[in-house]
Amino acid sequence: MASLTWRILIYAGVFSARRPKNFPPGPTPVPFFGNLLQLDRINPLKDFDKFAQQYGSIYGLFIGRQPAVVLTGQKMIREALITQAVEFAGRSDNMMISHVTNAKGVIMANYGESWREHRRFALTTLRNFGLGKKSMEQRILEEVKYICSHLEESAGKSIDPQHLYHQASSNIIASIIFGSRFNYQDAYFQTLIINIEKLTKIVIGQWAMLYEIAPVLRFFPLPFHKAFQYFGGIKNHILKVVDEHKKTRVTGEPRDLIDCYLEEMEKRADQRTTFDDSQMVTLLFDLFVAGTETTSNTLRTLTLYLMTHTHIQEQCQREIDEVLGDREHVTFEDRNAMPYVQAVIHEGQRVGDIAPLSMFHTATTDTQLRGYNIPKGTIVIPFLSSALREESQWKFPHEFNPQNFLNDKGEFVKPDAFMPFSAGSRLCLGENLARMELFLILVTVLRRFRLVWPEDAGEPDFELIYGGTQSVKPYCLTVQLRTPGQ
Repeated sequence: MASLTWRILIYAGVFSARRPKNFPPGPTPVPFFGNLLQLDRINPLKDFDKFAQQYGSIYGLFIGRQPAVVLTGQKMIREALITQAVEFAGRSDNMMISHVTNAKGVIMANYGESWREHRRFALTTLRNFGLGKKSMEQRILEEVKYICSHLEESAGKSIDPQHLYHQASSNIIASIIFGSRFNYQDAYFQTLIINIEKLTKIVIGQWAMLYEIAPVLRFFPLPFHKAFQYFGGIKNHILKVVDEHKKTRVTGEPRDLIDCYLEEMEKRADQRTTFDDSQMVTLLFDLFVAGTETTSNTLRTLTLYLMTHTHIQEQCQREIDEVLGDREHVTFEDRNAMPYVQAVIHEGQRVGDIAPLSMFHTATTDTQLRGYNIPKGTIVIPFLSSALREESQWKFPHEFNPQNFLNDKGEFVKPDAFMPFSAGSRLCLGENLARMELFLILVTVLRRFRLVWPEDAGEPDFELIYGGTQSVKPYCLTVQLRTPGQ
């Protein structure tokens, strides 16, 4: 039986991984695996760089039997995702996460009317709940109090900031979705976060890869089935709160995003619409993920570099003290008077390189790019890392240096190659929220604390851990209380 299965798999691989006519050049695929075996298992980004040097800014790969093109450098990425946005706005219907979520919501939804409606709803609702306004500042600053309280209690001790940052950023988006923040030890909150973490680990891991390149394996009781169980648990968890909202909401007086969605469903009750409970659950899941991972990982990256580059930390603190003076709280508007802090935050996003391969796109139609044929359904991989450290675009592409975002006058500037949230119509939903969170959290923390590398921690390690998203390795932090101006 096992022998027959492998014969079927190899036969399928031999006859499916054929390079389309006039397809971008690239390494030769092997049966079944395509080019996957030519990618480093620990960190495939090194090989993406190597192929770019060999084949140029656009090259072809095979993920199993599925053809893919990799876009390298900011010009190539912008040409595809902005200039030809519609042609490259699709999502793969073969990825595990697409099947887990039934391609609903926004992140993994394919390009079409449902995606447009839900993205428009999400962005409008986030704005209505204060994104970019004072009300959202208050939500974030309220959460910062809990961060500072925890750091104050831990002053002088060595702590791991990972869970603190993750829970704080999760709580901010939770306050928008559910209407109120949670205690960090709250059972509902912890269950939701843990299930999302478990699900994420599977859908960006090796079992997901096997699921995608060998469909026949989906019928066997293998570990990737847990992904569907975890999402089912998340869905049931959220639906309990949705049911409570249905009983207690008042029409015209939405308390949170769930109420807004239920109101939208009510308005569309007599129409053909894609707004329903299952779409709502996936949208909430999307917002939760988009509003948590990038922010928490970037805060960890910034904390690591500020601890180990004390002159940069001190210059941030001088600018913060000078701008805020005796004021109790920072505002998001203050960023315009803090070019150095802005530069440091953006540099943390650049070197943190959280989503190096973005979310895979697909071609929505047969099209061309740089003279090459790109058949409909081809996976499109924006290699964002290549733009974030493109040597022609940055003063110091391979080191942490805020001067990458400052001009000769010390003014904040943002180069076109800065695209940590991707680009075009599928730009990350959480970008604007992340910008507010990073600025308000970092300024408040640096105003009250010195971030210190623990004496017994050895040499800092800046190498990133790759796993679909990237993050710095676990580390410990020591904080010391400081008085602004000192």
